[in-house]
Amino acid sequence: MNNSKFLLTAAIVVSSAFLMMGNAFAEEEVYVGDPEEGKNIANSAGCAGCHGADGNSPAPTFPKIAGIGSKYIVKQLQDIRDGKRVVVEMDGLIDDYDDDEFKDLAAYYSSQTLQLAGAKPLEVKVNAGIKVDALKLGARVYRAGNQETNVPSCMGCHSPRGLGNEPAGFPRIGGQYSEYIAKQLRAFRDGERTNDGDSAIMRQVAKNMTNAEIDAVANYIAGLN
Repeated sequence: MNNSKFLLTAAIVVSSAFLMMGNAFAEEEVYVGDPEEGKNIANSAGCAGCHGADGNSPAPTFPKIAGIGSKYIVKQLQDIRDGKRVVVEMDGLIDDYDDDEFKDLAAYYSSQTLQLAGAKPLEVKVNAGIKVDALKLGARVYRAGNQETNVPSCMGCHSPRGLGNEPAGFPRIGGQYSEYIAKQLRAFRDGERTNDGDSAIMRQVAKNMTNAEIDAVANYIAGLN
């Protein structure tokens, strides 16, 4: 075979290989979820009983999940189903759902508008029982953390307005119930919740937080938008 024929044959083989790879990638296109199908699943699964018809839970016992971020919702559902996160109220409820159904649910709830829980006038006790304005303390911790105790700021991951970072999987927390935020921060601090990845990012954030800082920042977050 002369050089020209060899080069032509090689080019055809390489082109065919790239075409096959392109077809394979097309077949493996990532499913992002169908909001309408998610709504149907939510209705049949009875999600509204705890989280409200549109993801705005009527009580702080259960989190608002409207608009908090698709990637985050899918991960939490997977972790609860797979036993990586224990949520007693959801025990056994989603064991039979697959990842595509979780993506449908996430697509639906992420398309809804979160209703603000709202911050409240509040005082918290710091060192020696001194009472301070919780909104001022909460704003300081959220924006700048506490350098003396190595508590990082919250806004680095969750944005200045608490809107989160969808590509990174960091949820919207602004407008969430303060009671729920405080409960989760304590759970991360005390090692009761550990599904924050290999970097233990939330456990690192919460490990040095005082109860006063947790209550103050949770109240501040509830009013962010």
